[in-house]
Amino acid sequence: MLAARKWRSVYIMISMPKRLLVLLSLIAAADLRAADYPAPTEGDYTIRDFKFQSGETLPELRLHYRTLGKPGKDAPGKTMNAVLIMHGTTGSGAQFIRPEFAGELFGRDQPLDATKFFIILPDGIGHGKSSKPSDRMHAKFPGYGYLDMVEAQYRLLTEGLGVNHARLVMGTSMGGMHTWLWGELHPDFMDALMPLACLPTQISGRNRAWRRIIIDAIRNDPAWNGGEYKTQPPSLHTAAEMLWFMSSNPVLRQKEAPTLAKTDQVLDKFVEQIVKTDDANDVLYAVEASRDYDPGPNLEKIRAPLLAMNSADDLINPPELGILEREIKRVPRGRGIVIPFSDKTRGHGSHTVAALWKDQLVGLLSESQRRP
Repeated sequence: MLAARKWRSVYIMISMPKRLLVLLSLIAAADLRAADYPAPTEGDYTIRDFKFQSGETLPELRLHYRTLGKPGKDAPGKTMNAVLIMHGTTGSGAQFIRPEFAGELFGRDQPLDATKFFIILPDGIGHGKSSKPSDRMHAKFPGYGYLDMVEAQYRLLTEGLGVNHARLVMGTSMGGMHTWLWGELHPDFMDALMPLACLPTQISGRNRAWRRIIIDAIRNDPAWNGGEYKTQPPSLHTAAEMLWFMSSNPVLRQKEAPTLAKTDQVLDKFVEQIVKTDDANDVLYAVEASRDYDPGPNLEKIRAPLLAMNSADDLINPPELGILEREIKRVPRGRGIVIPFSDKTRGHGSHTVAALWKDQLVGLLSESQRRP
C-alpha cells in the first residue's frame, strides 16, 4: 500500500500542475494522518465452564478481541491506559476500524492515541468471531443477556489481558448500554464512562417494539424450523429491513432513496448484504439479549465521571422522551448531551461518527484525569 502511494506520488509530480499538486499533497497528508495508528492485533480468550444468568453453562466460551497499543502500569501494578470500546447489536469490534472512528481517535496526538493508550475492542458473546449460535449449537446455544456479556468482557480484561483498571469504558448502542452496566457492576474499575446512542432505562416503547418485530418474525417463521434451517429463513429479510429502517434519520434516507424504485433498490441491496453475512439465529439471540437490560434502579452506584452522548435524530433513542435528561440527574458525576440534528448527524449511526463528539471525549478525559 505504501509502495503504491509512493509510485502514485511520483506520477503526480511529473504530470500535474503545481497548484493541483499542492492540493493533492494536502489531501494525501490528511489521509495519512487519519490512518496514523497501528494495525490491530487479534486474539481469542477462552473462558472455561462459563455460567450464564439463565443457569446454563457453556464448557468453552470463546471471546475474540482486537487490541491497539500496549498496556502500561504504574509502580504498584495498576493498569493506567486501558480503553474498552464495545460495539452494537449484530456488530463486532471490527466496526471501529474505519476512518470515521479510528481515523479520528486512534492516530498520533488524537484523543485515544494508540501509542499512549491500550485500546481493547472485544466481540461480544454471540457476535463477530466470539462463540455464537451459528457456530454449531444453533437454538441450543445458551440464552445470553447483557449481564452475561458484561461479565464475559470483565473476565476477558482481568483474566485474559491482565487489565485491572480502565482509563475509559465506552460503547455504542448496545455497547453504550453495556457501559451503563459496567459503571454499576464495577464502579471502581474505571476512571471515566462514555455511553453513546442509548438510554439508561429498561428497553420499552418503540425500542422494544422494533425488537419484538424481529424476534416474532424469526421465531414464527416455519422455515426457521426451531433454529435448524439449512438455508437462511425469509424472516432474516424482515429483520434486515427493520434494521435499515431504524438505523438512520428520515432526511438521509430520503436523499438516499428519493423515489419508489430507488427505495426498493437501496433496501434490496441492504437486505442482500445482511443475508449474505449474517445468520438468523445469531440475529435473534442478539436482539433478544436486551431483555435483562435495566440500569435504572442502580444509577446512583456509578462513581466515575460519565458523559452520555445521544443525537437528536436517533429514532431508537428519541430525545423527546426526556429519559436521559431525567435519569442523568441520579448519576453523581453524570452529564448528558444531545447532539443537534445537522447534515453531519447520521441518526442512530451518529455514534460511530467520532468527529461529532470527540471534543466532548477530550473534555471527559481531562475531567477524569487521575492526579497524585
